[in-house]
Amino acid sequence: MTAEASPVTGGSGGAATGRVRAFLRLVMIEHSVFALPFAYIASLTAMFLEDGGIQWGTLLLVTVAMVGLRTFAMAANRVIDREIDARNPRTAGREIVTGAVSVRTAWTGALIALAAFLGAAALLNPLCLVLAPVAVVPMVVYPYGKRFTDFPHAILGLAQAMGPIGGWLAVTGAWSWDAVLLGLAVGLWIGGFDLIYACQDVTSDRAGGVRSVPARFGIAGALNGARACHVVTLGLLAWYAAATGGGPLLWVGLGMVAIAFAYEHSIVGPRDLSRLNRAFFTVNGFVGISLFVCALADLLVRGLTF
Repeated sequence: MTAEASPVTGGSGGAATGRVRAFLRLVMIEHSVFALPFAYIASLTAMFLEDGGIQWGTLLLVTVAMVGLRTFAMAANRVIDREIDARNPRTAGREIVTGAVSVRTAWTGALIALAAFLGAAALLNPLCLVLAPVAVVPMVVYPYGKRFTDFPHAILGLAQAMGPIGGWLAVTGAWSWDAVLLGLAVGLWIGGFDLIYACQDVTSDRAGGVRSVPARFGIAGALNGARACHVVTLGLLAWYAAATGGGPLLWVGLGMVAIAFAYEHSIVGPRDLSRLNRAFFTVNGFVGISLFVCALADLLVRGLTF
């Protein structure tokens, strides 16, 4: 009996592990790198201004909340959009379309992630818990946005703006307009590069009735919109740096972001989207990480302690 039970147990465990891996691919867990750095910047700045020291427990809870909410949003997005994804050659290989991840598994993972987010919010402070549902709403509305508006990218930007605001609230338990500046900057940044990313689906979106800025106004219009978003992003980041007393190293980080934006827009054009993935993944990953490193270094120089 024992000898026969082992392979079954091992097979079951292997299948479960496979489902978890497939789910993590489905939600593209590695893309947390885009939003997490800005939540950390907000949290660490608030810690510096409040008592000058890093609160590691709070930072851990911010991480759990951010990853949990993003995982919920991605899983819900994939479930809601599965029929649209199946009609698009670019997305037809996604795990929920091919059956590698079932709808039930995706919803189970989404609800577990949502529970982690709400649990972290509850452990942070009462205001975070009260406002947690506000952060969830745009995450659910976004995938439906492409069905009723030409500007679903704005809904995505609003959803992403919640990260830095929530990171600040996690530390202070109080509203901050400085955090709103950073949140708006992040929302416009991500909304802008979503405009670029959506350009590759123009033909499929128009054929399937999916609404977006590129589908409505063309690729050139979307790229111009993205440039405008990123110019305003830089202005808001500069405003945030000034409002929080940022030092030279933070301004160096803003300079690096400006260069990255210029490069991003130089390698993508209406007639050439061949380097779109480099613009989307590589450049935007660099933006988040480089600004976080410079912001952290600046805070440490100014007196943030471990």
